[in-house]
Amino acid sequence: MKAIPVLLALLAAGLGVTCAAQGSTNLAETNRILLIDPSSMPVAGGKATLTIGPLLRTDGVYSGDYKIGVSPYFFKNEKGRLAIVVSDESLAGIAQGNAEAILGTATTSGKDGSTRSIEATATPVDINHGTLKLWFTAGDRKMTFEPTYHFAEKTAAAVAVKTAGANTPSSLQRRLSLPRLQAVEATAIHP
Repeated sequence: MKAIPVLLALLAAGLGVTCAAQGSTNLAETNRILLIDPSSMPVAGGKATLTIGPLLRTDGVYSGDYKIGVSPYFFKNEKGRLAIVVSDESLAGIAQGNAEAILGTATTSGKDGSTRSIEATATPVDINHGTLKLWFTAGDRKMTFEPTYHFAEKTAAAVAVKTAGANTPSSLQRRLSLPRLQAVEATAIHP
């Protein structure tokens, strides 16, 4: 009879440790931003380059600014906002080294503000780094980009941007507009 209360106490202690670990994982995820490196793909007579600013996660959605530059066809350039849905389950799968399919939208800036669906597959190399295969349709053409990504602490990213800004331009600094840089720095100071 004494074995049952001891077993229940051990199970309760294990459940408490599991719940505490889950809580700390969620806290760590909210203190991290997703950084995606610029990526290019060929287009007829030129190339298209996708540049994505830091993506912040709120309620399972990573959001931030993006820009597509098409050279030499500058009139096809666009910019706007990305919203990529990455559930807690998908993040857990990525942390375990599994490739995960994710969906989102890209909404262009300006008065027409068109929205297109985007699809991606995240393939982790380790818990903080990996590659993306991101695709969407622009007009009648499938656009596919394959950038690398990494997660960073909000504070570390803001310090890296500030340090790079004081010395030399970095890819991260080039991707950040001044208002976006100020938002990242403000988040780092007051998370």
